[in-house]
Amino acid sequence: MSTRYPFTAVVGMDDLRLALLLNAVSPAVGGVLVRGEKGTAKSTAVRALAELLPVVPVVAGCRFSCDPASPDPGCPDGPHEAGPGAERPARMVELPVGASEDRLVGSLDIEKALAEGVKAFEPGLLADAHRGILYVDEVNLLHDHLIDLLLDAAAMGFSHVEREGVSVRHAARFLLVGTMNPEEGELRPQLLDRFGLTVEVAASRDPEQRVEVVRRRLAFEDDPAAFAARWAGEEAALRGRIVAARALLPQVVLGDAELLQMAATCAAFEVDGMRADIVMARTATALAAWAGRTEVTSEDVRQAALLALPHRRRRSPFDAPGLDEDKLDETLEQFKGEDPEPDPEPDGPDDGGPDDGGPGDGGPGGGGPPCGGIPPQGDGPAPEDVPAPEEAPVPEPAPQKAGAGAGSGERAAVKAAEPFRTKVLSVPGLGEGAAGRRSRARTEHGRTTGSVRPRGALTKLHLAATVQAAAPHQKARGRTGRGLVVRRDDLRQATREGREGNLVLFAVDASGSMAARQRMSAVKGAVLSLLLDAYQRRDKVGLVTFRGRDAEVALPPTSSVDAAAARLEQLPTGGRTPLSAGLLKAHDVLRVERLRDPSRRPLLVVVTDGRATGGRAAGDPVALAARAARLHAAEGTASVVVDCETGPVRLGLAGQLARELGGTAVTLDELRADSIAGLVRDVQAGQAGHAAQATRRAA
Repeated sequence: MSTRYPFTAVVGMDDLRLALLLNAVSPAVGGVLVRGEKGTAKSTAVRALAELLPVVPVVAGCRFSCDPASPDPGCPDGPHEAGPGAERPARMVELPVGASEDRLVGSLDIEKALAEGVKAFEPGLLADAHRGILYVDEVNLLHDHLIDLLLDAAAMGFSHVEREGVSVRHAARFLLVGTMNPEEGELRPQLLDRFGLTVEVAASRDPEQRVEVVRRRLAFEDDPAAFAARWAGEEAALRGRIVAARALLPQVVLGDAELLQMAATCAAFEVDGMRADIVMARTATALAAWAGRTEVTSEDVRQAALLALPHRRRRSPFDAPGLDEDKLDETLEQFKGEDPEPDPEPDGPDDGGPDDGGPGDGGPGGGGPPCGGIPPQGDGPAPEDVPAPEEAPVPEPAPQKAGAGAGSGERAAVKAAEPFRTKVLSVPGLGEGAAGRRSRARTEHGRTTGSVRPRGALTKLHLAATVQAAAPHQKARGRTGRGLVVRRDDLRQATREGREGNLVLFAVDASGSMAARQRMSAVKGAVLSLLLDAYQRRDKVGLVTFRGRDAEVALPPTSSVDAAAARLEQLPTGGRTPLSAGLLKAHDVLRVERLRDPSRRPLLVVVTDGRATGGRAAGDPVALAARAARLHAAEGTASVVVDCETGPVRLGLAGQLARELGGTAVTLDELRADSIAGLVRDVQAGQAGHAAQATRRAA
């Protein structure tokens, strides 16, 4: 068994360590979502937590970890009689992003179920994680059907597995911990809400702290056992403190004044539902127990809000998580109870410094006093919070860029118009890409359309087809009883049709002809609306821009639509219109992506007025653009052209471009009127329409 990095040896990360420890004290808090850039020890800290959890009493031989004090009456391995049982370490079960549904919930032996009527059930990861930790690294990349299963289990506390009339139900209560890099895409709101707490982590900007991180990591890799032995004392002390806090937890009193503060805070930040109020109450109670107190204070309420609310106040995927701490302090002060406790604050100037410093330190979960003092690491957590405000003002480069390019006619970026709801832009045909919600595809989930012989393990049985295949051979197989004699060759895999996610590549014209502020604002608002639609449909997105003499990939294909929105917001305009360069750059991006992910079908969205006025390549710009468009048409790339031409006199160049692409065009006015999907609900329909027009003209 490999040695894990000690939890107490993690440098800094006060908010992360506190959130994990609070869940160890009170699993009812509901888990932790850890958001942060790559290489910030997210996974290391989570894996180290399992070593601190107390042992778990279980029924001996039970595969579902039933508690001997109150065994599950419906346990598939039961019934169990109450007794002393056995003990085992707390488990941390990792759910791989590419796991199958059967691996998560368990699987049934279909052959035995059909032939013998026996419920031969093999438990999955949900059963393994019962009364332990279920850890999902890169949780934002988890497939939708697995997320749905996790939501059901987290909400109900049990897993229900059904396969063609055979059902198994078992308890599945676990601490859900997920880590993610926001650059790779966001989580669905339903899953976000299932995480009790959220923490933002980032690498320290303090050189001394970074040196200490490297020093400890190198020492651990040189001799893991010796390094762990050095921290064994701190680990044992922290483990004992968790046990003590768990014992104290039932005695903690949550007063009406603090409950009122929680309710007022959730209302002030317009948090949906009541789960936030409940999570805040459990978190504040755990904070008090962790600090060794039996009463919840206003400071506990504040810290609970900073940990429990940031991910719940996102109103759209483009909103950054976080809380306005000034607004939080005003709300807490406004609904402060008439306790005698607040009076000592003005009378104790010596206490004012630490108290003032805790609430004001940094962002969410600023590591203030309510944590009750995580055992000192000698890391100096405070410096990690200090440099962030100095480095935060990133918007300065945009004005500098605009100023630097003033000589070439470049104009500063304009703000996007308010996004609106769009309907479906789909790719024609039937794909086989990653599960999503945009285009038709063969998937493991959806409506059944037929059956085939299974290639490899059987995952979705087509019962009627299986019985039909086995029926003619029953006499030859010597069937005598009521059971059906089924062999491996009789099994049929169900083929299903669902929806897939696509690669939506935007090619945006940022030239001088698009530079009118009102027009560019509308264009950005339209693209932002389509990005929001791509987020909801689980697509990958990319952004190519062209202006001046060339085109550039502003954002390589990614699952992070908020990254695309940020690049779009900062996009300046000006210069000539190298349309052919933009189309060729988009062609290069799609060519590379086809090699990386052949099953994910692309949708090209070109946002332009159709004009072509130069570039690096020699020749007629219009002819070059048409030639580049025909490259996309030859490869069958589905495309939509958003025509941004305005005014009483229109040249119709965007329509000509759409015909060369083999796609369809929609005007900016139609797009702003929220009617784009009525015209391009199916790109294939647009292609058929253009073909019909060509036939009529020929006639």
